Amino acid sequence: MTILIRDLTFEAIIGILPEERRRPQKVIVDCEIGYHYTPNEKSFIDYAEVAALITSMMQKEKFGLVEEALERLLSHLKATFPPIETIKITICKPDILPHCTVCVTDFRNFL
Repeated sequence: MTILIRDLTFEAIIGILPEERRRPQKVIVDCEIGYHYTPNEKSFIDYAEVAALITSMMQKEKFGLVEEALERLLSHLKATFPPIETIKITICKPDILPHCTVCVTDFRNFL
């Protein structure tokens, strides 16, 4: 099974530039989670909980680097949802540069 969360949009403080540390900016997250489903509660992953966890971590932690945010999100999601076998997360900052959206992606295979 695969859970796809697309365009999860919220504001968070993320970045190392002084203006990025002063006020929240728009962040967009895409997440793709592969997991093995069996008909029991232990293999069920609630996508609403995944989205809420990503949003709350990003807003609470106020990461300096997008790469740091990805590392922490990947490990925390796996710890919270053990059935995860693979996970890919993309964090985008659409307003940081004119005329483009900047994104960083990371992928983990836990198999």
